[in-house]
Amino acid sequence: MNFDLEQQERKATWNYTISTLEDFYENTEQYRAAIFPTRDDVKKSIENNFDTSRSTVDAVKEVVDGLSKYAVHTPHPNYYGMFNPRANFPSILADAITATFNPQLAAWGHAQYAVEIENLLIQELGKKFGYEAPNIDGVFATGGQEANLTAVLSALNHKFPKFGQDGLQSIEGKPVLYCSKASHHSGVKAAKVSGLGSNAVRYIDVNAKQEMRVDLLKEQIVKDLKDGCIPFMIVATMGSTGVGAIDPIIELANISKENNLWLHADAAYGGAVVLTENYKYLFKGLELADSVTFDAHKWLSVPMATSLYITKHPNILGKTFSITSDYMPEEEDEIERLGSYTHSIQWSRRFMGLKLYMPLLVFGWKGYDDTISHQIKMGKLLRQKLQENNWQLYNSTELPIVCFNDPDYEKNEHFTSFMYDSFLETGEAWINKFPIDDTFTLRACITNYATTEKHLDELIALLNKKRSTYSTS
Repeated sequence: MNFDLEQQERKATWNYTISTLEDFYENTEQYRAAIFPTRDDVKKSIENNFDTSRSTVDAVKEVVDGLSKYAVHTPHPNYYGMFNPRANFPSILADAITATFNPQLAAWGHAQYAVEIENLLIQELGKKFGYEAPNIDGVFATGGQEANLTAVLSALNHKFPKFGQDGLQSIEGKPVLYCSKASHHSGVKAAKVSGLGSNAVRYIDVNAKQEMRVDLLKEQIVKDLKDGCIPFMIVATMGSTGVGAIDPIIELANISKENNLWLHADAAYGGAVVLTENYKYLFKGLELADSVTFDAHKWLSVPMATSLYITKHPNILGKTFSITSDYMPEEEDEIERLGSYTHSIQWSRRFMGLKLYMPLLVFGWKGYDDTISHQIKMGKLLRQKLQENNWQLYNSTELPIVCFNDPDYEKNEHFTSFMYDSFLETGEAWINKFPIDDTFTLRACITNYATTEKHLDELIALLNKKRSTYSTS
């Protein structure tokens, strides 16, 4: 079996693939933002006979056709859903380059160039977050879940010196961590995976802006100490998924210092504002956090599975993950620290950092400043247009996340479901619905650098049309 194929077939396949993908990339707007077929329709479209071979062109055609027909098209400029962006072109090239060279980043000696690029990016982003060299360390991760799990494990190893060797049974008391009720659910999953259990998570209530209430946090810490629990960590949400809320990190840092707690900033989405001149003030105090989660695959417009965990404690990852193995190369101490298997959950690891390095080579930090600032501008414009069309706003944030509804229907769950389902049925655009306390809202987030005022006008027209249909039904 010639897995390489003949050169002529490879070239023909490359040409066909590039042409097909370029057509989708250039004309994404011509597709529906989403389609919702039956499961039977999708299953029938998938070839399940592997007893016969076919040409690589035919294989590519089947897969591209399937993805074109049966998926929510997150690269579409009328996609206003979760933080799934349109990937910029250099980052797409990076994925192809990585797949071809297939470097193994478990150790510096196996992929020197790739490991050093990722280390450079960690150092430079650490500086953007306000950390100071040489006390910057970190690792690329598959997503915010892995990065937040890394934070919990780091905090446990920092607070409890015997945790790495003897585990939770070495702790005389119940460890507990704190996050807001508006925080991402990756926190509770990290607690379950780490062995703490979901009951170790203390959810602190939020104010009207969905920010953690510091007064209630202090009360909960006092109560836990009185009950014999051991507080070890606070998670500050820096741009919540629902409304874009930013927790008061400076106040949380003071509480962490007073109680000897690890402060982690979950800036998976919002952290990108530190790359802008005009909006980085929103994250003032971020440098006070012991660690940060940041998903480049959200606001930095690169393909999925490009997340980072960055810390100002250069030895904590080694303390948390370092082990020895007879079949891994022995490096000098400084180089060994760069091997991901010694300070990461992962062992064999893909070259994720190239997806960020390539666009930085092409566009630089200034390119990201311009792009992020444009999306924030579009968010403000969307808020303005909604109000001009008698939609009411229900969240307050500089981030381009807008929660809104017709004020006549804010207590009517049926209306928000009707609107949401209507978008699902037509696929003309994609929005979410999101409850804020006892108020039902629709949620639109600017996730695409290609979204312009023209697309916002299209969304407003669709919203108004669907609203009028509901009122007459």
